[in-house]
Amino acid sequence: MTLDITGIGAVASIGGTPEDIHDALCAGTSGVGPVRAFDRTRYRAEAAYEIDDRAEDGRDEPRRATRWLVTAVRQALADAGLLGEAARYPVLIGTTHREQRTAELWWRGQAEAGFADLHFGAALREEFGSTDVFTFANACAASLYTLGLAQDLVEAGAADTVIVAGTDSITESSFGIFDRIQYGRPPSAVRPFDKERRGMVMGEGAVAVVVERPGAHDRRVRARVRGVSVNCDGAHPTQPAVDSVERAVRDAHRRAGVTPADIDLVMLHGTGTVLNDQVEAAVLRNVFEPASARPVLTAIKSMTGHTLGGSGLLSLLMAVLSIRRERVPPIIGLDDPMDEVAGMDLVRDKPRQASVSTAQVDAFGLSGINAVAVLEGVS
Repeated sequence: MTLDITGIGAVASIGGTPEDIHDALCAGTSGVGPVRAFDRTRYRAEAAYEIDDRAEDGRDEPRRATRWLVTAVRQALADAGLLGEAARYPVLIGTTHREQRTAELWWRGQAEAGFADLHFGAALREEFGSTDVFTFANACAASLYTLGLAQDLVEAGAADTVIVAGTDSITESSFGIFDRIQYGRPPSAVRPFDKERRGMVMGEGAVAVVVERPGAHDRRVRARVRGVSVNCDGAHPTQPAVDSVERAVRDAHRRAGVTPADIDLVMLHGTGTVLNDQVEAAVLRNVFEPASARPVLTAIKSMTGHTLGGSGLLSLLMAVLSIRRERVPPIIGLDDPMDEVAGMDLVRDKPRQASVSTAQVDAFGLSGINAVAVLEGVS
């Protein structure tokens, strides 16, 4: 079943609204900089894509992921004309860390926090009166997983309107883990599909959409979700599997009722890690080359960093705006493309004016957690 997108909202390191973020992407603006959340002298890595909203003294603050979530949901509700009505609708949130950074600050004695502060539902209930709030920790595919669950809710008749969101702030524990597992010199930026890519760099942000049963309400429709596919192979703790990712892509096409030749744009997962980019490139070849399809390809993490649980939904929002504005943002830092993407139509260095009607959005997480959505524009 399709879903109408009637409201969008987002906050990231490069902008405070979806339109601002898309403008910044098209301008080639990167949000990368020296990490400020904690003492970076403890680690080899220094870079992050942080939202610059701390107090003047620079000290980290609790509940920032919650703060951005509330902002993104408010934007999406306002865009859909539903401010004041949010309590009527379920909220599904995808995340990697929840409020883990708040727990870290509490543990270090740097902030007061209670258990309610670690659950997004408390803030959404206080701000919007929401009572049906569900949080799903599905790694980097989390927010597209929640989009798929929203589709299930609507198809089952359990809801006509669902608020889908994702949010994450940088945590010191995850920063430290990635600092230790990345081989060689840590990356200073995300460089998807470049031969010199050296790994992911964490970003921050929140994103939200209002999705509805088609025809359920008389509201402006920004775009339409044709289908969402999810799977989890659990084959390896960190290494993605080509066959599993390919199954997710092909199942998304099946659910959406499209063929590879119908896809005009692919919003790549594009983490800039050695294995993820190799696997995604292999899947692109397996799916699109036999059909002689050559969709336009881009990856926004080169400018937003890896925004973790919300990254898939943020890519989806940028696809919505790319379709409506007929402008696809580029991949920056792609100076020397890896051999596996030779002949593919990657948007590099500057935005592409393109008439796009159907887009595929990829999101892949650790342990083989995969999600793919197919989106179409509306006139």
